[in-house]
Amino acid sequence: MTVTSWTFVMVGLSFALYIGVAIWSRARSTKEFYVAGGGVSPLANGMATAADWMSAASFISMAGLISFLGYDGSVYLMGWTGGYVLLALLLAPYLRKYGAFTVPDFVGDRYYSQAARMVAVICAIFVSFTYVGGQMRGVGIVFGRFLEVDIATGVYIGMGIVFFYAVLGGMKGITYTQVAQYCVLIFAYMVPAIFLSILITGNPIPQLGFGGVDQVSGVGVLERLNGLHQELGFAAYTGGTKSTLDVFFITAALMVGTAGLPHVIIRFYTVPRVRDARISAGWALVFIAILYTTAPAVAAFARTNLLNSVSDRPYAEVPEWFSKWEETGLIAFDDVNGDGRIQYVGPSAVDAAGAPIRNELTIDRDIMVLANPEIAGLPDWVVGLVAAGGLAAALSTAAGLLLVVSTAVSHDLLKRGIRPDITEKGELVAARVSAGAAVVVAGYLGIHPPGFVAEVVAFAFGLAASSFFPVIILGIFSRRTTREGAILGMVSGITLTAAYIVYFKFIDPAANNAAHWWFGISPEGIGTLGMAVNFLVTWSVSRVTPEPPPSVQVLVDLIRVPRGAGEAHEISA
Repeated sequence: MTVTSWTFVMVGLSFALYIGVAIWSRARSTKEFYVAGGGVSPLANGMATAADWMSAASFISMAGLISFLGYDGSVYLMGWTGGYVLLALLLAPYLRKYGAFTVPDFVGDRYYSQAARMVAVICAIFVSFTYVGGQMRGVGIVFGRFLEVDIATGVYIGMGIVFFYAVLGGMKGITYTQVAQYCVLIFAYMVPAIFLSILITGNPIPQLGFGGVDQVSGVGVLERLNGLHQELGFAAYTGGTKSTLDVFFITAALMVGTAGLPHVIIRFYTVPRVRDARISAGWALVFIAILYTTAPAVAAFARTNLLNSVSDRPYAEVPEWFSKWEETGLIAFDDVNGDGRIQYVGPSAVDAAGAPIRNELTIDRDIMVLANPEIAGLPDWVVGLVAAGGLAAALSTAAGLLLVVSTAVSHDLLKRGIRPDITEKGELVAARVSAGAAVVVAGYLGIHPPGFVAEVVAFAFGLAASSFFPVIILGIFSRRTTREGAILGMVSGITLTAAYIVYFKFIDPAANNAAHWWFGISPEGIGTLGMAVNFLVTWSVSRVTPEPPPSVQVLVDLIRVPRGAGEAHEISA
């Protein structure tokens, strides 16, 4: 069987599984549509949360980022995993105890204001659409290569699949579908990683192989990779080029952004009890760590194989994988000197006479994980398995994000705002219609994304950090925080962050470098500054406005009572 045949088999079987689970567990009430009926076990919820959060950025793009950035790519590992510690300790149990359906629900009730609810709805939709654009791009990349269609067509196929099980199943269907998707994606990630670790180091455990010895050269894997980098004019793989301040800001933005993402927070409303929310977060961290501790090894192996495979090779002799990816436009060769050989070099490469050598190869970093099995010559079924895993990662997160948009419109905007008299059946119809509309917008963003997958996702984390995290934390731990402070804090934080990203990514992309950034802070890290502004504005305004009503202050105290292992509706009812 060919690679394409294996891809059809693997993807077809996995999609049949997802659709079957969605039909079996479809939602029949608004509670099942929004929070899966509140009856999901902590283990299943931890697995679903891991799949929901480990998006295309984790599966497809993170190892690709690390393979190109080297040491600098560690900010994504530290930020995304560290965020779950914050989530487990500071947010999950308290929000579950409150028992609302959505984050805007909590914000509207805690800050006793419809205006605060509407601002939270807008922020949730904005963050979710930014995030989902990266997922749909990941779907398009996978389908584009392995089904040999263009990326736009690949996005359309993904839209159809997501539409089916997100609109039909709601949170209940998505939860159990995500359990299946986690099993697929982690198996698809680990199998090639183990293969590569054995081939390169002789050690079947990738985490140990990463620090092991290359069997061909007899030197350490990272030492050999550093040597290859420097021979070709790249900076040392284990070196760093980002400033310490930017590393801190990006890591912090990713951490607090994780703890402020509405599609992740809502997962903790699906478990029966408050303590189950904390247990779910612990299980999710375990499931996430399996992939995240493997990613650096995959990145190093992929980078080594790529350099050995294409550097200074005659273009007429490129392997089949190169030609296939070239058709997608994600690899491009420009024979500058007309010698017919691929010169893949860094900015400091020079020839024997000391003249600069121009790089002739452009590689989209999002292909590294997907192309890695082909580059290494692994069996065709492994290539098809990786394609299925990449789709599982992208589609699981896309479904969760689209549900956030759906609930923001149907529950927060209609039920709690414009149409409080809407029936449960009408609300469920509105939720499904808005989910369908959201799929269309997500598809457009997947075809016209503002950057590569992990970069787009980092922007979404920054927006979440600058909008939701401060008002949720202060809403839980500060009785004195007022509605005026929360509203102005959310608006100021997300406006600063969004404006900074839009300016450097769309208005003046030529200025997107450290020389023009504020204090050397990149757009990926600006969410930390936006969060600080949000905190400052919220706290300052709250000190000069009337304190919250006594009932709200009592509610804040009840949320924090440690004994709350009972049903959450005792507080929110």
